[in-house]
Amino acid sequence: MSTPSTALHPPAIPLRNPPSVRHLPVNLFASVMGLSGMALAWRQAAGQFGVPAAVGEAVGVFALAVFAVLAASYVAKLARHPDAVLAEFRHPVAGNFFGTIVISLLLLSAVLQPYSGAAARAVWTLGLVATFALSAVVVSRLLRGSIDAKLAVPAWVIPGVATLDIAVTGAQMPMAWAAEINWAAMALGTVLALVLLTLVLSRLAHQEPVATAMVPSLMVLIGPFAVGFLAYTSMTGGVDRFASMLFYFGLFMFGVLAPKVFRRDVPFAPGWWAISFPLAALSNAALHYALAHPAWPLQAIAIAMLAFLTLALAVLTVRTLHIAIDGRLLAG
Repeated sequence: MSTPSTALHPPAIPLRNPPSVRHLPVNLFASVMGLSGMALAWRQAAGQFGVPAAVGEAVGVFALAVFAVLAASYVAKLARHPDAVLAEFRHPVAGNFFGTIVISLLLLSAVLQPYSGAAARAVWTLGLVATFALSAVVVSRLLRGSIDAKLAVPAWVIPGVATLDIAVTGAQMPMAWAAEINWAAMALGTVLALVLLTLVLSRLAHQEPVATAMVPSLMVLIGPFAVGFLAYTSMTGGVDRFASMLFYFGLFMFGVLAPKVFRRDVPFAPGWWAISFPLAALSNAALHYALAHPAWPLQAIAIAMLAFLTLALAVLTVRTLHIAIDGRLLAG
């Protein structure tokens, strides 16, 4: 298996079109998901292993800055090219990546929590309303019928994972109504993630492999188990046997998927950010599991996952900045 750095070095490609905000892909918000998740993982590691607390806080500030830039840019895209945004939202594959926006809001609420409880509550509330709305759209589209089975790609799982993230980030919210909202999100997210995951696995088993550009999104299949673990333990307050099963299956899926994703023949594109949040969720899950069961192999797994996550996101950040500076990111 190659490392993330070896898989993300494409040859120089001449620009086909002049850079335009019209070509800003919504899936780039996955970068905020990954960076926010990494900030929370380093924050957890600071208390658990004594690593410098400044690392997690610096990553959190960077995640907030990236979200601000992307949000302003996507609003500009909406104002100037509403047809492009509508086409992206209606697309049976790309439309699912709008879930990256709502997950970003939910995770940023956790990043903000130590600094401003009011801001965290406002951002979380906005995120949960948007997440429930997106879930309703996804279910409505499924019930419409006549969907080509070949379109059931890993990105389909994102809305289900987004709903589970309400419970992950909302368990500590002090509002009296938050507890029931979190349980509703657990119910909806669990069923939706399982249904969508079943459809995707059926497509992967019975249809041709996904296109090379979509290979990184295979990592999304870790999400229901890693995020499910975090949501379940956040709501129940402990790591029981069911939580253990979720964690170990997520770890197993990482071992199966990593050789399929980190390959030299998969060129870099913004879609590579699809690996970031599943890796961040699994890293957070590994840290929480090692805290509950402090055996040295589990602590070693947690440290290794955090190191791998940090390396992968560092490479992704550098590569994204490179194509942004040379104009390829918005060239279409």
